Parts: sequence; C-alpha cells; structure tokens
Amino acid sequence: MSRRVVITGVGVVSPLGVGARLLYDRWSAGETSYANGLAPCSDFDPTEYMSTKEVRRSDRFLQLAVGACHEALEHAGWNGERPYDSERVGCVVGTGIGGMETLEGQHDVLRDKGPERVSPLAVPLMMANAGTAGLAMRHGLQGPTQTSVSACAAGTDAIGAAMRLVRSGDADAVVAGGAEAALTPLSRAAFTAMEALTDSGVSRPFDARRDGFVMGEGAGILVLEEAEAAEARGATILGEVLGYGASADAHHITAPSPEGRGAALAIERALADAGVGPEEIDYVNAHGTSTQLNDRAETEALKAALGEERAKAIPTSSIKSAIGHLLGAAGGVEAAVTVLALNDGKAPPTLGYEEVDEGLDLDYVPDGPRDIGNGGRLVALSNSFGFGGHNGVLCLAVG
Repeated sequence: MSRRVVITGVGVVSPLGVGARLLYDRWSAGETSYANGLAPCSDFDPTEYMSTKEVRRSDRFLQLAVGACHEALEHAGWNGERPYDSERVGCVVGTGIGGMETLEGQHDVLRDKGPERVSPLAVPLMMANAGTAGLAMRHGLQGPTQTSVSACAAGTDAIGAAMRLVRSGDADAVVAGGAEAALTPLSRAAFTAMEALTDSGVSRPFDARRDGFVMGEGAGILVLEEAEAAEARGATILGEVLGYGASADAHHITAPSPEGRGAALAIERALADAGVGPEEIDYVNAHGTSTQLNDRAETEALKAALGEERAKAIPTSSIKSAIGHLLGAAGGVEAAVTVLALNDGKAPPTLGYEEVDEGLDLDYVPDGPRDIGNGGRLVALSNSFGFGGHNGVLCLAVG
C-alpha cells in the first residue's frame, strides 16, 4: 500500500512580497505587482537569509529558493533541525532556465576582459541543479536529490517527483518546488522576439484582450512528509498531495497541442492517480498565462478532462493576473497558494478579466474571492504547461 503524502510547510518569494500568506492575501485583495511588463521581487533581500559571501557565490535563482525554503521549513516546524534522518530527507527543485544572470554576466566578462577573467564559480552558479544542490547542502538533506528542467512545468514536476519519492518509501520527507530569476537582458529580448510577452504591459488571463505574459521571478517551496510520521511528530497538516499527472504534447516547441489534448491527458492522469472524479474538484488554479494560445488550449483541456458541464461549474482562476508568469517557479508558487486557498475555502480572482472571448466560457472568478465547498474536504487541481509540450498537474486536498 502506498503511503499518504502531506504538506506541512509552504514558503514563497514573489513579486508581491516575501511570504506565502502575504501573496495569497494581496492577490485575493486584487493587488498586482507588475510594471512595464515585468514583475521583479523588489522586496526580497537575500542578505536576510544568507551571508554577504554566500550571496556573492550564488545566482539569484538560488537566493530566491533559499528565501522560500526558509519560510517553508519554519512553517513546517522544523526549527532549524531535521525531524528525520538526513539520509531520508530529499530535495527536488525545478527551474526553467537556471542561473541565467550568471551566464549572461560571465559572458560579458569573457567578451570584455578575456577568458582568464571568467570566474571559476561560473559553472556551479549557472547550472540548473544549483537550486537543488544549494538547498540540500544548506540544510543537510542527503536523501534523493533531483532537478526538473521542464520549462514552466518545472515547479509542478518537482513536487510531483517529490510526492512519488515519499509515497514509494524512498524518502520520509522532501523539500520541493521551483525557483526562477530570468529577468535578464537576453531572456527579455528572446521572449520579446518570439512575441510571447505582453505589449500592453498587463496580464489578463482568459480575457479577450490578452496579448502575452508579464515576465516575473520568484520561488515557491513546499515541505512534503509521510502522513503518519508527520502526525507522530505533531506537525500541523496543511494539506495532502493526492495525485500528480504528466504528459507531453509532442506537437510543437512552444505552441500547445490543438484542443489542449496533451494538457487534458495530464489532468486525467492526476485525477486517476488521486482516485477522485471531476465531481470532487472544487477549484482549479489554472496555468492561465494571458497568451492567446495557452488560455484557449487550457480551457479546452479542462472541458475535455472534466466534462464540459462540470468544467464550467468549477471556479478557475490564475494568479498570473497578479504576479505575471514566474516560468519554472510558477508551479511551486501556485501549489503553495492553492493550499492556502483550500484552507480558507476561497477561490481567489482572475484579476483584469472583463471581456469574454468566444469559446473561453469557464468560471474564471472575476468577482473573487468566492466561497467554495460545503464544509467537507476540498480538492483542487494546480496546472502547469510549459514550452516543449511539458504538462504537469497536481491534485491537492485539504480536510
């Protein structure tokens, strides 16, 4: 019999501030955090969590992960000590790009000053697994350590992999989520060149006026534990990871598959893994990037996987309307706030949604936050769909 996997801590660094609850409350209150098409984590100071030397020797995406992890472990009540043997605690952190700031900066050094001036720390700072490695070393996590690099599905895939490690018995606890810091000149120019970013500077998921995503940065980390062990140590259980589903569109390097079939398959697999039916879903935290193709494909995917009538009855909202798209960090941040939404029994809003687009006819919660459920267990889906056709979906529950 597989083991139950519970969530005991969540931590977030986002463009709306440091803290998961702060982000959830500000999103629910209708606040946004972007300007000129960008959503940086302006309130984050890495020296609150790391020494000045450590900051110099780490890329920003790791710094963001350290800040989010600090909150998650504190929230979980670990209090600076692991409640399990270090060899039984794993770490899985996803990222879409990794140390982009280091990569661009060291390329400038190479061009302007020559190869002898390139830092010997360049590789360990820019490699995608630096987030996982950095957290594992910082907290002495010697269990299974992995890194998911699946574009905008990376954070969700990391949590899904972590859930399976605990469920299978390969670990008793796993620190998991996503981190991204790619607000660099090359990244911005590249996304602009492919016409993915908004021209209007506004994130309007599912709205007829949507014209691309607002590019953001951040990190979201969850602490997953085996249920009986967490209960035995007196942990506060925030929620449960019931299931995870993944698929590949195998269609196009950036565009989603027609009619959202790949995404629908991931949703169906998450439901099957969780052992729940569409009628049990109370809320959907949508990928909702504010791009023409993604929002339409996700709408069609939800109808296909849940049934059109049921899909239209489920409150479905996108936090990207408040903080933009955090790329590989999105899944971790969105899973964290989904857990808080279920604990509060509220569906937060899709901000800026005003004009209906033909065929996009789900309940996008423009009037949120809205009460959900009837006092019993609440179940949600958290969707992430990335370039390359990577699809990841989590099924989360509270109660």
